[in-house]
This record gives sequence, C-alpha cells and structure tokens, in this order.
Amino acid sequence: MTWTLHATGRATDPAASPTVAGIRAAIAPVLAELAATARRREDTRDHPFGQVRALAEARLLLIGIPSEDGGAGGTSRDVAEVVIDLARADSSVAQALRSSFLIANRVAVRHDLPHRERSLERLRHGDLFAATGNERTGGASGSVATTLRRDGSGHVLNGTKYYSTGGLYAAWFGGTAVDENGDIVQFTVPTDREGVERLDDFDAVGQRLTASGTTRLTDVRVTDDELVRIDRNELRNPWLGSFAQLYLASIQAGIAAAALDDAVWFGREKARPIKHSTAGRTIDDPYVRHVVGQMAARAHAARGSVVLAAEALERVRHTPDDEVRTAGATAAIAVAQAQYIAIESALTAGELLFDVGGGSATDREYAFDRHWRNARTVANHNPRDWKAAVVGAYHLAGEEPPTTGLF
Repeated sequence: MTWTLHATGRATDPAASPTVAGIRAAIAPVLAELAATARRREDTRDHPFGQVRALAEARLLLIGIPSEDGGAGGTSRDVAEVVIDLARADSSVAQALRSSFLIANRVAVRHDLPHRERSLERLRHGDLFAATGNERTGGASGSVATTLRRDGSGHVLNGTKYYSTGGLYAAWFGGTAVDENGDIVQFTVPTDREGVERLDDFDAVGQRLTASGTTRLTDVRVTDDELVRIDRNELRNPWLGSFAQLYLASIQAGIAAAALDDAVWFGREKARPIKHSTAGRTIDDPYVRHVVGQMAARAHAARGSVVLAAEALERVRHTPDDEVRTAGATAAIAVAQAQYIAIESALTAGELLFDVGGGSATDREYAFDRHWRNARTVANHNPRDWKAAVVGAYHLAGEEPPTTGLF
C-alpha cells in the first residue's frame, strides 16, 4: 500500500475505500515488528513512534467507521478482534490507542455527535487522539479543577490532567474544564498549541509505554467551536461507556495470548526438563503440557467472552428505540462478564508462564514478568469483584448496571 504524507504529517491513501481485510493486511507487518521488539523497548523505555504512526497511516481507526462515512464498515467484533491482536503484539500500544478508538466508536454509533464531521475528517487523515478527565484534586473521583475563562473573543484554559493515555502520540487532546458558571465543559485542542505541555512521566509497574503521562495546560487559547457543553438529556442507551470497557477486556485477552505465545516459544526453544522429569524434552513433560494447556484454554476463553460481548454491543446499534434500554443493559452486563474472565485469564496466564521453565525463565532478558505487570495495571482501571457483584445483582434481581462510565 502506498501512502502520501502531507506537510501536516497526515496520510492519505489514493487507492479505493478501506476494508477490514485491507487494513488488517496493512498492519500485519507492523504488529509483527511490535511483537519482536516489545521486550527490548520496555527495558530501554523506547516509545515506538514509527510503528504507531504506521498503524495510523494504515487507517486502523477506520475499521469500525461506516463505509458511507469513508470507513471500512466493520462491526464491533471486528474492532475488538483487531484490538486483541494489537495487544497480543504490544499491549502498551493497544492501550495508547484507546482514546483514539473511543472517538472512532462515538463517531460510528452517534450521528448526533457534536462536531462529528470534523472528527471524521481527522480520523480519515490518520490523526490520533488523547483524552482524560483525570485530575488530582483531593476531591471525589471526577472532580474538575481545570478552569475555562472567557478572554476576549475566545477562552483561556488552565489546569493539569493526569493519565493522558496516548498523549505523546496524539495530534489532539481532549478533556473537561469548569467555566465561570460552574458548568463542566468538554474541550479538544491541538497538542502543538502554545501552552500544551505533554510529559513522559507515567510510572506504573506495567503498561509503561502507553504514553500516559501528565498534560499541563497553561493559558491555552480555546475557541468556541473547540468546546462542547455537556448534554444533560436522557440518552436512549445510557451505557455508552460499554465500548470503553470492552476495549480494556480486549487488551486483557491480548495479554493472555501473548503470555501463551512466550510459553510456547520458551518451552520449544529454551527450557530444559527438570532433573526428576520423566521426559527427555520439555515439550514432552506432562506437567509442562498441562500448564500450556491451561494457558491456551484461558486465552481462548478470554477471546471468546470478548467476542460475544462485542456482538451484544453490535446488536444495540440495530435495536428499535423502545427496546434499546434493555439491550444496552444486557450488553453492559455481557461486557462486565467478559472483563472478569479476561482479567482473570491474563493474570493467571502471566503467572503460569513461569511454570514452563526453571530459573532461567526469570532472566530479565526475556521480560516474562511484563505480561502479569501489564495485566495487573490494566485491571486496576476497574475492580473486577465490583463488576461481578453488579452482574450477580442483574441475574438475581434484575437490577440494571450503573450508568457510570465503568459500565
């Protein structure tokens, strides 16, 4: 595929309209390169800017965009499956692209989305997005201290946002601020605008290359058309956060698969049978086979549960108005169930990997510990036991899940 880069760094494809198969073929060599270099890059804190740019230029974000809008017309399942494969190659990159995929999903499912055509144009051009409402105010979760003040014909933005996932890769940064009236306002500004400072200071135990650092906003000029007032009207489906949660489950499924890949490779190429093994080769050891079998089953279960939840989300898009609330709740529960299984599968697979080999499996050069660390870091977004309790309440008492962004 031949790409033409404009002076802005955006990419266009002079060929025909994108397809899911075409995009997957274009990104395949990039995923292979990410998988081959993931260990080394984490150790040296080397962000894969070139590979992420290549993914964007292959129009990865257009997979779930309707064909009439210039996208590939893929389903929620198509999106989930490509995220799983991306996370299998490098879960940090998959996490870094989460905000961009969330923007693409909103464009795909909401034709009434403010500035939809503008967002579509940016997606078609291969732009990436970062967005966060996270702050450290000392108040309740969701508290906003970033301020937006009228200044002449525009506004001035001041504040600090944390966990700006994908911020170092993004062309656009979005967040929330409070205006003079005390109202919460959403903003989106270019990351190269004066006063926008992106820091590479994310310091978690895992997902270290997600570019999820701090974003400082100092006297950033904002125009009226870069703002969106929060819509307080009741939504047809109040569980619009379900896709964001499905995305996290997809990453976990990818991590479980990546741990399995390393277990198979190490068992075949590096591991030696323990002294009292009955086998002459590690791959013939019944206990090693049992461990790899467990890992394979968990990776399969994680992927399957994510795919089923994605199909439930897809059905919501085609449900009549009088049935959409019920369908939305059902899909939110399906996603919560998938998250529980995917998180458990990834954490367990990350631990079982070490049972394939002896002490050499702990050598730092293999960085096998990154799978558990990555899974643990993603899992901390949402406590899975709380999700399980909500699922239980739904099945036992018919209680709808909460309508917060965590469902």
